Amino acid sequence: MNKVEIKSRLEESYSAFLNYLDSLSKDDFDYAPQGKWSAAQQAEHLIKSTSPLVKAFSYPKFMIRYKFGKANRSSRSYEELVERYLNLLSETHYQVSSAYQPNASTHHQQKKLKETQLELIDKINHKLNKWSEDELDQYIFPHPLLGKLTGRELLYFTIYHAHHHHQLIKSYLKGV
Repeated sequence: MNKVEIKSRLEESYSAFLNYLDSLSKDDFDYAPQGKWSAAQQAEHLIKSTSPLVKAFSYPKFMIRYKFGKANRSSRSYEELVERYLNLLSETHYQVSSAYQPNASTHHQQKKLKETQLELIDKINHKLNKWSEDELDQYIFPHPLLGKLTGRELLYFTIYHAHHHHQLIKSYLKGV
């Protein structure tokens, strides 16, 4: 996937997620099975997950290289990255770190959650204008579960992440 496709897929993935949230009733938006997150909390988690990308893709590249290094391998494809993520989720008892844990969000914050998420995706896409295709494959960033990812892989994960939480909400609501 090239940079133009990545930007488009980011918009599509998060728009689909947010449009689905818009279709939910207040009760469905706030519903969470025991020990799971509500749709409101899933939305907040995605905001907390995408927010650092704005900063990450804003850093001067020499700082990224100094702090995290450069890739010693090619970027995985979108499909390979998703497969690796799903395998790690199924093999480990992964706990989301407190930095990415949602608060007790409810339908009262729905409009703000949507506006914030759309703004973050727009900012990420804007930051990508300053990155070349090669740079997306050269620089690496840490991910709490997946380890070191190239910039391209981090964006692939971000695209999939919205889809993943979209599917979780749908599966939770089937039990309502």
